[in-house]
Amino acid sequence: MLLPVAALAADPQDAVLQEVGVDEVPGVQIPFDLPFTDASGKPVRLADFLGDGPVLLTLNYYTCPMLCPLTFRNLAATMERMKGFSLARDYRVVTVSIDPGEIPEIARAKANETHRLMPGVRDGDARWPFLYGSAGSIRRLTESVGYRYTKVGREFAHPAVTIVLSPGGTVSRYLYGVEIDPRDLKLALIEASEGKIGASSTANALLMYCFRYDPVGKKYMLYARNIMKAAGAVTLVLLAGVLFVLWRRYGRTGAPPGKGE
Repeated sequence: MLLPVAALAADPQDAVLQEVGVDEVPGVQIPFDLPFTDASGKPVRLADFLGDGPVLLTLNYYTCPMLCPLTFRNLAATMERMKGFSLARDYRVVTVSIDPGEIPEIARAKANETHRLMPGVRDGDARWPFLYGSAGSIRRLTESVGYRYTKVGREFAHPAVTIVLSPGGTVSRYLYGVEIDPRDLKLALIEASEGKIGASSTANALLMYCFRYDPVGKKYMLYARNIMKAAGAVTLVLLAGVLFVLWRRYGRTGAPPGKGE
């Protein structure tokens, strides 16, 4: 007798939340042949934005009243604070709308609004395109990266996640939340590019050596064991240097340190 009452008392939002989320599929290749349209009305394919650096893929919709605009602003601010890497040179952002009913005017307005947040990027449509397409293309893309969303009335319920792709279009990492730490974004880009980004591959390798991704906390954490190993190696190098200097100074004469000649 209590089961019907419990069913009536259930919050319908619980059912919506169960449909929304991310099923991570690292290493999966996105279908880069999918056709879309960019904010200028030009037909494009995802492959057009791959090959010359890692890609940050965001899945949003352009009439979103709150979450998506906040995500765009925060991502632009995070990229501005991430020193050493340039959107104009080292990587791209590709935003794809999950709404098959998008109209060109809204996509253009959203692209212009976001590009103004990145004044140092001259060709905004090439470096951060805002795409829209058919329900079939959207569904194939979202399913390929494990992105689950649902329509609620006139809006969409969807997760806040940035998907980091390798230059070849494979899924490398998922970064969650409307605000991403600049360090986490930088490390994810280094990881996705296998260190081939920015001016110094040595500095990239050092960063990846010191930090390790925590799959539980979804953050890059300082890896204490590697820090200790690196400190030990530095100590050995310094000790070897001291011994070499002492050998050069006293080794030939055999005179011990502190004794006159």
